[in-house]
Amino acid sequence: MHSESTVSNNSDKRRFEIEIDGHFAVAEYMIINNERIIFTHTEVARPLEGRGLASLLARHAFAWAKEQQLKIMPLCPYMAGYMKRHPEYHDLLLPGFHLG
Repeated sequence: MHSESTVSNNSDKRRFEIEIDGHFAVAEYMIINNERIIFTHTEVARPLEGRGLASLLARHAFAWAKEQQLKIMPLCPYMAGYMKRHPEYHDLLLPGFHLG
């Protein structure tokens, strides 16, 4: 993992992001009624691939959602897969939403 991998919540762009050397890794979201967060898209710029940045984004975003007492609706296939592989986050899943 890159030593400068700092995740920030860019609320203006509605995304968690990591910027390294002008390239971005992002996890886009929408917040609905201050009660749930919908993750819509995760993308890592090609020069940043293979550094574990998408999982870092997921961990940070899920921790933030928990702090904000938001239920998670992972529409993004990456976020849904990450949550499915990490049962420690299952309590954050929006009731009735299935990970498949």
